[in-house]
Amino acid sequence: MQIGRGVRQGCSLSPILFNLYSECLTKEALDGLGDFNIGGQIIHTLKYADKLVRMAKEETVLQGIIEKLIQIGSCNGMEMNVEETKVMRISRQPSAVTIMIDQKQPENMECFKYFGSMLTNDGRCTSEIKSRIAMAKAAFS
Repeated sequence: MQIGRGVRQGCSLSPILFNLYSECLTKEALDGLGDFNIGGQIIHTLKYADKLVRMAKEETVLQGIIEKLIQIGSCNGMEMNVEETKVMRISRQPSAVTIMIDQKQPENMECFKYFGSMLTNDGRCTSEIKSRIAMAKAAFS
């Protein structure tokens, strides 16, 4: 299929169309590859707008998932932006993730903000609490 024109920047249809398109791709790419169980619910991916969070218990599983996503995406005209791809291991003893994407190692993060909440590689919420206290202080100053 030849796509001649996309949606304009900021168009409210953009995240909806992306999610519809990417849902089919991720289902195909992730079929049978590791699931993450949180509170009894099986979680494959977390998606918002053009962001995709993929979770895996083992580094080798994550590497396989990413390779499959790249393969399926390229067959359907999508590319993974390696420069914007970040990885983080959440563990009591955090260490670097050593996966490769197109012969490049993505940046390892110690923490990042997702939906307004601070996630850290040690799984603690101390940074989140400090961040929220700082925002409250700034609001009342």
